[in-house]
Amino acid sequence: MVVLNKIYTKTGDDGETALGNGARVAKHSMRVTAYGTVDELNSVVGLARLQAEAEVDASLSCIQNDLFDLGADLCRPDMERDGEAEYTPLRIVASQVDRLESEIDAMNAHLQPLRSFILPGGTALSAYLHQCRTVARRAERLTVELATMESVNPAAVKYLNRLSDWFFVAARMANDSGKADVLWVPGANR
Repeated sequence: MVVLNKIYTKTGDDGETALGNGARVAKHSMRVTAYGTVDELNSVVGLARLQAEAEVDASLSCIQNDLFDLGADLCRPDMERDGEAEYTPLRIVASQVDRLESEIDAMNAHLQPLRSFILPGGTALSAYLHQCRTVARRAERLTVELATMESVNPAAVKYLNRLSDWFFVAARMANDSGKADVLWVPGANR
C-alpha cells in the first residue's frame, strides 16, 4: 500500500529522482522519460473519460490502472534481479495485452475496413482518443529506445503497441462506428 504523508520531500531538488529499486538517477534519464510519458498518457486518458459513455469509460478506467502498473514496471530496472527484491515488483503481464487484443477485436467487428487514412477529430471523444493514441506511440518509442540501453519487460512494449491500436479503433467507434470519421484527402489543398 502506498502512503503519501508529505507531497514534497526536497530529495529531487538536485535534479535526481529515485527509481523503484532505490537507485538515484537524473530526472532526464531515458527511464524516467519513458515512465513520465506513460504518466502523461494517463492524464490524457482522464480527459477522454470526461467524454465517454459507461462502457468506454469502464475500459478507460481499466487502462488507467494498467498505466500505473506500467509506470511501476518501468521505474523498476534490473528485471533479472526481481527475485532478490523485498517485495515482488509489479510487471505488465501477457493477460493485460490479451485483454486489449480482445477488446480491439470486439470493437473492430463493428467497423468497415478503412479505405483512407483518417484525420483525428469528429466527436470530442474521438479527438481525445486520437490524442491518447499519439501519446501512447511516443511512450512506446521511448520505451523501445530505453530497451536498447537497459532491460525492459517485453510485455511492457507489447502493451504500449497494442494500446495505441486500442485507442485508434476506439476513436473510430466514437465516430458513429466509423461513419463520422474525417477522411484524409491527399493533396486536397494544392
